[in-house]
Amino acid sequence: MRYFIRLSYNGKNYKGWQRQPKAPSVQEEVENALSLLLRTEIAIVGAGRTDTGVHARDYFAHFDLDTPLPENLVNKLNSFLPKEIAIKDIFPVKDDAHARFDAISRTYQYFISLEKDPFLYEQHYYVYQSLDLILMNKACEILLRHTDFQCFSKVNTDVKTYICHLTEAYWRQEGELLIFRITADRFLRNMVRAIVGTLLEVGTGKMTLEGFEQVLLSKNRSNAGYSVPGHALFLEEVLYSDQSLMTSD
Repeated sequence: MRYFIRLSYNGKNYKGWQRQPKAPSVQEEVENALSLLLRTEIAIVGAGRTDTGVHARDYFAHFDLDTPLPENLVNKLNSFLPKEIAIKDIFPVKDDAHARFDAISRTYQYFISLEKDPFLYEQHYYVYQSLDLILMNKACEILLRHTDFQCFSKVNTDVKTYICHLTEAYWRQEGELLIFRITADRFLRNMVRAIVGTLLEVGTGKMTLEGFEQVLLSKNRSNAGYSVPGHALFLEEVLYSDQSLMTSD
């Protein structure tokens, strides 16, 4: 039987979701806890990578198990896992359902604080310069007209295509907080952080809207802006079609 896990995590102390040698990861923590409680080695497949320090409010992964799940597994997992990781649900899906490939969209949000706040700095990026929100949203309109985002991708990556289909990208302001929201079918490594850094250059007047479009057309990472820190980035939502999550019975 294949199962989906729904979870959330604070990425502060992890080098991202994906298991890697000699570095703490969320995947490793969950796999170790599952393997211990289920008394068999469990490998899980996540909905995608997140960068070092990035958080996830809503994340999915899948694993296979030949025996029925024990009672209260969610509660038992939460008691074993570090406080930064919370399991919300575990449920059966059809045998070929895939946490990564069956996801139809992913939504990220980036949080910027316009005033220095000692209670927000761990999960918000403080920007002291004045930002032109209107220009930044006009740049988002340009962003939505494109599908090739090589200019925002981490270099030397092993992806086969830089094509992503965006359905929303915009900034909104709530008091002294700016929130960038972006949704697409897939994202490249470092893509959201590079987009935000480049949009901030537009907002501070260092880059024109014409220059922003030229960055996209150039397909060159060195022409785009800096990558903002990962601690203010949240994976907010991963969506699946109902069909992909239906059990086989």
